Amino acid sequence: MKPFMRAQLERSVQRLSELDFLLSREDIMQDMTQFMQLSREHAEVSARVQPYQRWLQMQADSETARWLLQDPDPAVQSMAQEEIAHALEQCDQLEAQLQRMLLPKDPDDERPAFLEIRAGTGGDESALFAADLLRMYTRFSAAKGWRVELVSESPSELGGFKEVVIRIAGDQVYGQLKFESGGHRVQRVPVTETQGRIHTSACTVAVLAEPDEADAVQINPADIRIDTFRASGAGGQHINKTDSAVRITHLPTGIVAECQDGRSQHSNKAQALRVLTARLQEKERSERAAKDAAERKSLIGSGDRSDRIRTYNFPQGRFTDHRINLTLYKLVAIMEGDLGDVIDALQAFEAAQQLAALENSA
Repeated sequence: MKPFMRAQLERSVQRLSELDFLLSREDIMQDMTQFMQLSREHAEVSARVQPYQRWLQMQADSETARWLLQDPDPAVQSMAQEEIAHALEQCDQLEAQLQRMLLPKDPDDERPAFLEIRAGTGGDESALFAADLLRMYTRFSAAKGWRVELVSESPSELGGFKEVVIRIAGDQVYGQLKFESGGHRVQRVPVTETQGRIHTSACTVAVLAEPDEADAVQINPADIRIDTFRASGAGGQHINKTDSAVRITHLPTGIVAECQDGRSQHSNKAQALRVLTARLQEKERSERAAKDAAERKSLIGSGDRSDRIRTYNFPQGRFTDHRINLTLYKLVAIMEGDLGDVIDALQAFEAAQQLAALENSA
């Protein structure tokens, strides 16, 4: 185990003793707020200390077994070797578990998310690719058991989307999808191409954590303009006959959010406000990330929509994530929603970056 990890875990052991003492005091129940805070911290620290204590025990067991290797009896030596191998395997598993526990957590990882896809360079082909990306994320979400709601859409003539926004709710949605933000490039023969030439087009994807109402950016009503209009996309007879769609403009920043999928103007307004709040919060997050990047360059996590993060090469069946140099030749499966390997690789890369940062700061 690396010395900085050992030092942090030893501090956790010391903190657990302090918390045990504080929670044992007779007057602690007089302040329920403090009692709940200390209880939550006790649970978090205990979750780290318990596997660390098992790791220490496994280390001690392996040292004891090493002494038995000196025994002249071959049967005892064989038993000792088995115990050492078992102890070291357990130590490796516990160390990996403890390493994950020590990494800083993004409080938004558990939140639902708004996923926005916009067609870029490439005209109709880009809009069709936007529809393909929407299908990919929808199928991935279905496999995860997440709920997907359409927030707004701007269809193109050939069945694609100039822009589409969905809301995804479920377990760890933002934590798993946050690295999808950026430029997605596709290389393939478009359906409109008569001579079989490969074209390159692009879309941008943005993933925004839905803010917790308690921590959300506060919007001054005087800073917004609300417009209503008739929905343009599919939505049934009622939605197309009334001005139920809502567009909200944040005047100081020019950021716009709209919702047209709900059946009432009230529900669309509430959803558009949530999208607007998420975009304003993401603006603040991006500004903080830009400042942090000046101190420590990170290849992923900035969510800059101008960055080209992916290439989907259909003639070669190749998928490439340029940030971590990941290339997979299973493009058909990925477009069907099989994003597990990609997301696992991105999360592992982030964990390695965070671990390195922790080690440097120790």
